[in-house]
Amino acid sequence: MKASDIRLDKRVAIVTGAGNGMGKCMAQALVRAGCDVVFADLDVAAAGAAVAEAAFKPGCGKALAVPCDITNREDCERTVGETARLFGAPHILVNNAGKGPLHVENAAATKSLKFWEADPDAWAKVIETNVTGTFFMSRAAAPKMIAGGWGRIVNVTTSLSTIQRRENSPYGVSKAAIETETLIWAKDLEGTGVTCNSLIPGGAVNTHFVSLAARQEAERGGRPLLESEVMISPILWLASTLSDAITGKRYVGKFWKPDMDIEDGVAAALEAPVLLRPDRA
Repeated sequence: MKASDIRLDKRVAIVTGAGNGMGKCMAQALVRAGCDVVFADLDVAAAGAAVAEAAFKPGCGKALAVPCDITNREDCERTVGETARLFGAPHILVNNAGKGPLHVENAAATKSLKFWEADPDAWAKVIETNVTGTFFMSRAAAPKMIAGGWGRIVNVTTSLSTIQRRENSPYGVSKAAIETETLIWAKDLEGTGVTCNSLIPGGAVNTHFVSLAARQEAERGGRPLLESEVMISPILWLASTLSDAITGKRYVGKFWKPDMDIEDGVAAALEAPVLLRPDRA
């Protein structure tokens, strides 16, 4: 059995940042697997176009574009409430929305990408969006998952090399924080039937999210940009009952080839957590 064979009928998901890039790709894959999906995005027009591409076809679940600013707690609660009203309580939350290095790179007050020369307002906005926004969405969705006795929180983060790359704060800082959120929340959720895992593409992805600096670094290193489709196989598996009891783990999309059997794909994609807990912690 391959990940493309997974069916998610009667499941309900919210994918943030679903209007473009990896979020769009993952949300559409879930819809095609039969899942009812809310495409949550600040750009509701882009999310609507993404819905139109995937839904209303044989075997697909229902899909809806919902405007959502994940930095606004009330917006997150409204999105979860709207999902429950229209489709039923959410089973799956994919925390994909965020701001990347480009947000700081393009900020008016940024002189360079060294932390002391970065626009402080833009720097703070990245942390607010990536870290606090991920918390707001998860806080809103988790109680409904716990009440149902089953759920998935999937946090999209980034490679260890990216987290600690020079001139890559606050993005690297924010993704390291989300890795910590994953590890802590997985423990908080023990015994509830709800899991929390991290998913990364495994390199810079060919989307508008990638900064000029990251593109140039990839070119210098002879590493072609990845495509968003590397996220499809692992997100389908993480959203299914096949991943029951798998929590606090980290998976790398590019290592899971589409033609792999699920068991081989899981083994290939699993990576050690960014933060390793000491044995006696």
